[in-house]
Amino acid sequence: MLYPLARSVLFALDPEVAHELTLSKLEHAAAFGLTRLIARRVHDLPVQAMGLTFRNPVGLAAGMDKNAAHIDALGSFGFGHIEAGTVTPRPQPGNPKPRLFRLVPAQGLINRMGFNNDGVERFVANVRAQQRFRKSGGIVGLNIGKNATTPIERAVDDYVACLRVVYGHADYIAVNISSPNTKDLRALQGERELVGLMRALADERRRLEDKHGRRVPLAVKIAPDLDNAAIAPLADVLVAHGVDGVIATNTTSARDKVQGLAHADEAGGLSGAPLRERATNVVHRLAQHLKGTLPIIGVGGIMSGTDAVEKIQAGATLVQIYTGFIYSGADLVGNCVEAMRAAGNPMAASTGRSRASPDP
Repeated sequence: MLYPLARSVLFALDPEVAHELTLSKLEHAAAFGLTRLIARRVHDLPVQAMGLTFRNPVGLAAGMDKNAAHIDALGSFGFGHIEAGTVTPRPQPGNPKPRLFRLVPAQGLINRMGFNNDGVERFVANVRAQQRFRKSGGIVGLNIGKNATTPIERAVDDYVACLRVVYGHADYIAVNISSPNTKDLRALQGERELVGLMRALADERRRLEDKHGRRVPLAVKIAPDLDNAAIAPLADVLVAHGVDGVIATNTTSARDKVQGLAHADEAGGLSGAPLRERATNVVHRLAQHLKGTLPIIGVGGIMSGTDAVEKIQAGATLVQIYTGFIYSGADLVGNCVEAMRAAGNPMAASTGRSRASPDP
C-alpha cells in the first residue's frame, strides 16, 4: 500500500540518486524493524540447489547491493537468498554518470554502471559485519568480476584473485562473464576463453577447499544475447569443469522491445519486462540441454508472481529479481513465493538438510 506513493517520489529523482537514497533509508528502517511493516510476510518454500537449502526460491540479483553493505536490510524482505556484487579485486568508480535510466512505459531499466565498487577487501569486510540474514536461514551469494583496466587476456587473474578473497565468506560464488558494460567481458563466453577461465577457477577452488575444509558452489552468469547454437556448448563446458549452477540471464543489449521510448538508445544493459521473453527462452534451452545436470537460476523480467512461475516452468530451480523489485516493491517477493506454491513448484520440497556455513 505504501510503495506506490514512495515510488512516485523516488521516480522523480535521478535513478542512481534514488537507488542510493533508498538503500540508506532502508538501513534505518531495518534497524527499527520497520521493513516488516512494508512488505507482506513471506512463508517458507524450501528448495535444494547447488548442495544448499534455500528457504524459498526467490533471490535478489546482483547489482542492487554492489558492496555487500545492505545484506541484512534487504534480506528482511523475505528473500531466500541475496547475491551481492559484482565485486572486482581493486576499487573502481565505474562508468561516467549518468549511467542508469528508467524506461517507465516498458517497466524497464538501462544501466551502464560498469562494476562500480569499493574493491574486494572492503566487500568481504561488509559481508563479515552482517550475519542476521544468514542466521535467519538466508543464503548469501557473492558475485565476482574483473577490473575494467585489466586486459581481457589477464581476466583470469582477476577472477582467481577475487575467488581467493571471497571464498571463506560465501555460501555460493557467482562468476559474472556476461555484463555488457565492461569492455570485451562477454568474450569470456567463447568456448576457448571459457575453458581457460573455468579450468583456472576449478583448480583454485580445489586448493581453497583443502584450505577451508568445505566446498563452496560456483555458478556462472551468462548473457541473454547468446546465439541459440552457443548455449549447449557453453553449458557443456560448465558441466565438464564442475560448475554447480548457471544464472540465466544478465541484461540484454537488444532494444527491439523498447524502440521509440525515451532513453531506449542509451548504451548499456536493458533489464525488466522487455527482457522477460528472451531470458525465459535461454532458461528453456539450457534446461532442455542440461536435463537436470545443473540447477538454473532464472533472472530477467520477473515483474509478477506469474513471471516467476514461468521461469520455473521453463526449467529454473531458483529465480532472482531486480528491476521488478524497483517497479513493484518488496511485496513482489511474497507474491512470487505464493504463486509458486499455488502452481505446485516442482523444485520445492521440505528438507532438513543443513546448508554450508561460512568460515568465521
